[in-house]
Formats: sequence, C-alpha cells, structure tokens
Amino acid sequence: MIGIFSQILVCCDGSKYSEKAIRTACNMAKFYGSELSLIHVIEKTTKSNILAGSEYTNILRKYAKDVMQKAQKISEQEGIKSKIITKEGNVADEIVKYSKQHNIDLIIVGSKGLGAVVKFLLGSISSKIANHSLCSVLIIK
Repeated sequence: MIGIFSQILVCCDGSKYSEKAIRTACNMAKFYGSELSLIHVIEKTTKSNILAGSEYTNILRKYAKDVMQKAQKISEQEGIKSKIITKEGNVADEIVKYSKQHNIDLIIVGSKGLGAVVKFLLGSISSKIANHSLCSVLIIK
C-alpha cells in the first residue's frame, strides 16, 4: 500500500522507547511501503563542551555508532532496509533540519530518552521536535 508516509525518520538514542519507536516505524514502513531512515544526534552544544570537553564527544561518537548498529539490526530483523544518519549539534534542531531537507513525511520518536540530566539540560527533545517540525510526529510511549 502506498500511503502518505513515504519517508519515515526514526530518532534513535539507545533507550527502550527508541527501540519501540524503531519497531513501530518498521511496521508502518511495511504497511505504507515507506523508506526508513534512522537518525542519532550527538549533543554538541556550548553546555556539553564546557561540561565535558572533546574526550566526552569521542565517547559519544562511539556510543552513537553502537546505537546505530543496533538500530539497523532491529530494522533488518523486522525485514526493513534502513538508512543510517549520524549528526552532531542540538538534537531537536538537527532532527528537524534533516526532516525538512529530506522531505520526511513522519518523524517517530520515543517519549523518553536516556537520563534525567540530559532532559534537565536540554528540555524534552520530543516536545521540541513536535513543536518545530513541518511534518507529522509520532511520539511512542
């Protein structure tokens, strides 16, 4: 079935909510015949640079690689080929920018990510994406 969601973007952070978002996206991609992209954004802001520095960023890059390998493995297990995207910057801004540049029809994001400290520093990423995206956003609980 060809539907309104021909391009689906899933936000991946390694949390259980993110994994559920990937599985949901795979089911939707099967139903709509969608192309699936998986994105992870390494948080790189003035706050994170001051608090942690470049060594921390290198650790985050390795973590991102591991998260994306796991995410792609999940999509393959579900029978869906996926495109992997890794960006650096403000998480919500980079996801919204990518979705606009690549004509994404639907962004799927978990309702909660990894950790209260990040949420304290950044605010709710899913809320920012929902408020600033031009396309539909599905928040998975």
